[in-house]
Amino acid sequence: MSDLTLLEPDGTTRTVPLGPAPTFTRPTRPLASRIAYAAAHVIPTAWGDNTPGAPAEIDWDSTLAFRRHLYSWGLGVADAMDTAQRNMGLDAAATRELITRSAADARQVSGRLVVGVNTDHVDDEVIALDSVIDAYVSQLHFAEDAGAGVVLMASRHLARAAQSAADYERVYAAVLARAGAPVILHWLGAAFDPVLDGYFGSRRADAASDVLVRIIEANAAHVSGVKMSLLDADAEVSLRSRLPETAPMYTGDDFNYVALIEGTPAPSHTYSNALLGAFAAIAPNASAAIQALDEGDASRYRSILGPTEALSRQVFAAPTFYYKTGVAFLAWLNGHQPSFTMVGGLHAARSLPHLSAIVRLANESGALERPELAAARWHGMLAQNGVGA
Repeated sequence: MSDLTLLEPDGTTRTVPLGPAPTFTRPTRPLASRIAYAAAHVIPTAWGDNTPGAPAEIDWDSTLAFRRHLYSWGLGVADAMDTAQRNMGLDAAATRELITRSAADARQVSGRLVVGVNTDHVDDEVIALDSVIDAYVSQLHFAEDAGAGVVLMASRHLARAAQSAADYERVYAAVLARAGAPVILHWLGAAFDPVLDGYFGSRRADAASDVLVRIIEANAAHVSGVKMSLLDADAEVSLRSRLPETAPMYTGDDFNYVALIEGTPAPSHTYSNALLGAFAAIAPNASAAIQALDEGDASRYRSILGPTEALSRQVFAAPTFYYKTGVAFLAWLNGHQPSFTMVGGLHAARSLPHLSAIVRLANESGALERPELAAARWHGMLAQNGVGA
């Protein structure tokens, strides 16, 4: 098979040459120049009742095998976060089981793992600040008892309950004081979750950054980094310049990660590490690019990772919170899950032309690990939907 059929928004089709399989190699030693986590998704049982509102039925063998795929490329795994469909199909019981299983598996393979800690096991939409603290601490201790590192996620409950910046400072101080080890703080923007608009007490990134910096400075021994997911490169660079060395930046910007990870040249060399949903979709490319940085070859880094940014922008296109569909779609195309299904029925969240653009950009950027398999699966999906019939 040498051609790839693409579907245009007007329903017409065209063919393009199918690109070759990438020739990236797995690292023989740990990645050194950057710390990179891929935020992993979950894979459901194809026959399960993974319909909207139903409890998640997860294919644990495939889900954990996907994490081992990420580890094999030298990446860490960020689990039980928004990429795993928290608040979008992954219920509280499944989240706890995912953390337990993922932590046990990471220990077996010596994988670097962090997991999300939130307040989302509480069903009530509005709770008092003290209850927000208790909910955070409950999940924090569960994750630590499982043996996982922690990403303290932005909480919808806190966003609803907080009346001022001081409320955020109070809650974070109380939760961080209970942490057994330093944690990564997560700032998730409204593009990913509209409920979080104005998190840290302001819709202005500079004012909210001031609050976050105060939280870090007041709790420095308990903070190991910041994951920033605002899709605003300037805001990230600005905050990054204010962080202490003990709390480095982990970019969560799936639109602008190439320049943010590369950073600025010496002697004022500053850069972002990575904690990205996009890296779950392009693990071999991400690994090869960071290997190039390890060797001091920034040009090769850009040549490998640069073409993937257009792909990521398509996956994370508005409405951005449906990006999980693209991540799972690419995992299916690349043979990492047996069917293109998702918990909560989220595989139906993107149109065929949107998915076709993902196929095109993955083909152009070398993100199809097994091009013949990807083409066969995509063409079968088109045929199933009556395209070309």
